[in-house]
Amino acid sequence: MTPLEKVLAETRRYEHALLDFSARERNGTIELVITLKDRGLGLHTYYAPIHPRDIEHPQFPWTFQRYLYDCMHDYLVEMFIRTPQSRETA
Repeated sequence: MTPLEKVLAETRRYEHALLDFSARERNGTIELVITLKDRGLGLHTYYAPIHPRDIEHPQFPWTFQRYLYDCMHDYLVEMFIRTPQSRETA
């Protein structure tokens, strides 16, 4: 099984109400891909590289889950339109 196939197999184990998960190979790197199911909102797709040593590790399913959850958190935080730290434009 190739590294991409291994990551894709892991992503198929997860189903989410708002997000879709997949993976791709880009420039020799495997990336986790997270997209909103409602693509009509016009929000960006989240890409996160996965290190080859992590894919090869026997505990990959567990480390992948933690990485997926961390990436989901980061992606959702990136969706903020405004926060108290935002600079107001007058």
